[in-house]
Amino acid sequence: MAKKPIFILAPMDDVTDTVFRQIIAYLSPPDEFFTEFVNVDGLQSPGREQVIKKLKYTSTDKPLIAQIWGRKPENYEKTASELVDMGFDGVDINMGCPVKTVTKNGCCSALISNRELAKEIIDSTKRGLKGRLPFSVKTRLGQNEIDYSWIEFLLRQDLDRLTVHARTVKEMSKVPAHWDAILEVVRLRDEISPKTQIILNGDITSIKQGSELAKKYNLDGVMIGRGIFRDPLLFSGNNSWESYSKKQKIELYIKHIKLFRKTWGESRKVHVLNKFCKIYIEGFNGAKEFREQLMAAESYDELLKLLDKSLIQ
Repeated sequence: MAKKPIFILAPMDDVTDTVFRQIIAYLSPPDEFFTEFVNVDGLQSPGREQVIKKLKYTSTDKPLIAQIWGRKPENYEKTASELVDMGFDGVDINMGCPVKTVTKNGCCSALISNRELAKEIIDSTKRGLKGRLPFSVKTRLGQNEIDYSWIEFLLRQDLDRLTVHARTVKEMSKVPAHWDAILEVVRLRDEISPKTQIILNGDITSIKQGSELAKKYNLDGVMIGRGIFRDPLLFSGNNSWESYSKKQKIELYIKHIKLFRKTWGESRKVHVLNKFCKIYIEGFNGAKEFREQLMAAESYDELLKLLDKSLIQ
């Protein structure tokens, strides 16, 4: 019998906070959630209070993997040990983010070109975990071109899981994902570290598509990110978002806003909600104009007033 693939909601900074994860769990949960990107250097600094908010969760948005990034190996060790005590279900190192403000400091995907530091970071994280939680890495296929020596390097680090975004750093998200490249990743896994799970990420937009890819390439699972913006019910696998009425979508956005306000208060600005507006306010006449109006709101009260008014029109 073919194994059932794991379906994971990808980590997205300023998106996959506990509020959004709770909304997705309410609609149709994935098998696993990831946190936003958590900077270990910030966490182990006087700015800890701001960073630790990214680790907030409830019993609803579980199982939950903490994704960490940073520069200093010693901070990975301290953070990993803390994450065990905080009740997370696994720890993942971000070695794939291609954003220049991050990579210019030698972090995330910049580690592809600094394998000595990458190994120090991995070893330090392991020391912090002491085998108490599953340990994984999320990365890309290479810097400027596909580089299987990087994948081989990671597979030799005794990881529980390796998630591969099937593009290079240079490609960002500007080209279609190289799904076929995962064949060599799986072959290397089978040869070097058979116990390491392989997860594919990039351009996967449905459970059906993800299941087909997992079967085709003998994957342990798939990770879905941007696809959730087009279908918040994606993990149900039944395309039921298309049948949601304007009223249902607006009521769901109201639920999101109220939970956001209850969770974060004034510590996160109302404009952070703008990136979620396009999820709910779409698929009906006048949606674009209504989105523009909502995204100009300066307060929670103003935003909710506009939405409540639309329900009675």
